[in-house]
Amino acid sequence: MTDAGRSARIHQSLDHPVIDADGHFVEYMPLLLDIMGEVADRSVADHFALRFPRWYQLSPAERQERRYTRPPWWALPTANTIDSATSVLPKLLVERMDDIGLDFAILYPTMGLGAHHLAEDELRRGACRAWNTYQAEIFRDHADRLTGVALVPMHTPGEAIAELDHAVLELGHKAVLMASHVMRPIAAGSRQGTYLDVYAIDSDHDYDPVWARCVELGVSPTFHSGGMGWGSRMSPSTYMYNHIGHFAAASEALCKALFFGGVTKRFPGLRFGFLEGGVGWAVDLFAAIVARWEKRGGGRVDNYDPDNFDLPMFTDLFDRYAEGRMRTRADQVDDVFRRLGPGLQDHDELDDFAAVGVEKAEDIRDRFIPSFYFGCEADDPMNAWAFDTKGNPFGAQVRAFFSSDIGHWDVPDMLEVLEEAYELVERDLLTADDFRDFVFTNAARFYASSNPDFFTGTTIEGEVAALVAD
Repeated sequence: MTDAGRSARIHQSLDHPVIDADGHFVEYMPLLLDIMGEVADRSVADHFALRFPRWYQLSPAERQERRYTRPPWWALPTANTIDSATSVLPKLLVERMDDIGLDFAILYPTMGLGAHHLAEDELRRGACRAWNTYQAEIFRDHADRLTGVALVPMHTPGEAIAELDHAVLELGHKAVLMASHVMRPIAAGSRQGTYLDVYAIDSDHDYDPVWARCVELGVSPTFHSGGMGWGSRMSPSTYMYNHIGHFAAASEALCKALFFGGVTKRFPGLRFGFLEGGVGWAVDLFAAIVARWEKRGGGRVDNYDPDNFDLPMFTDLFDRYAEGRMRTRADQVDDVFRRLGPGLQDHDELDDFAAVGVEKAEDIRDRFIPSFYFGCEADDPMNAWAFDTKGNPFGAQVRAFFSSDIGHWDVPDMLEVLEEAYELVERDLLTADDFRDFVFTNAARFYASSNPDFFTGTTIEGEVAALVAD
């Protein structure tokens, strides 16, 4: 049986605040639909009023035949009525935050998480405008403890900047949630289907003006998109099969693009946050990039240039060591490595790290670690990996921050989240300093680095100011 006061006691024992970098509110649809009708075309409200996943309208045979991905279902902890109400009512959440063990929370939508991915232009833009207006209204009176995030569509740089400006300059938002990708159709006459536009590489659009506008407005972009319906996450029958790893998959696609596309080089002060995918994938990605640069970075790629192949040496060795039927094909010995392709003369084609500006392995650390932050749920034991200075390249700590996920099925009891996170300290997998970074320092720096006034007027204003000044 859960000790209802344990998270509160842990919180009281700490000498620092606890920031929840990714909690969730559940939309009160009657009000949200009213706002949609006020700020967008009535068809936007009608769409969401009638919205029901297509999966439910198909028979089991049709789902299997069409390979229609099973969507989330029973995704809210309804048996815990007080928690269900808490996720809808900001005033109730504020009243319970001390018991939950939270000082300040950045809250993300639930049904709105996919609004900025809608394919129809007017529907997508109208939905984002409505959600942003809704959040500005319901959180306005609780800004000392809570803030919502503005939804930013990314189908074009122009629409992204337009909603950024409206959300920040007119509605007063200071945290933003961007779509982490856009599914685009492949050009006619090419392969059929769609491709994943992750903005920073191989895109038909230049998204640098979006990143530049984020810097000007003082916002740190976050991403909370999913990968359900991709590749191995397309089961028509099993939600859990589709769910495991899907947030990480979507985040990794964008994170790699921002790195290899040189965005973190061109915008070294901008911070990007990837939510609810944990940090295991990020630690692996950081190490994998370092390992690949050490094999293929800079001039090392010449080791694989077919033009450097010594055909006379290989022919001599073939003549001396080939046996049996292999010797009957001695006339084609020069074909073995030629199949790898011709040599390339364009430097940009030779160096996959060219846009990043990597001259030594430590440059990878400097382009990756300060720029990227990763939201981790309380019960994930992989959180400790982020702080493993013995295992991570260059003794780096990957910047993980605490993300409760309250409001969703991952958290059947809100009173458990802080105690679950603290178990890593009790198991000696995190030090007290690591835990401080996890639940306070990293989130505070993520937001305050772009906007020194982000926490002004909150209950933790003084603690963050002291941290930033240190």
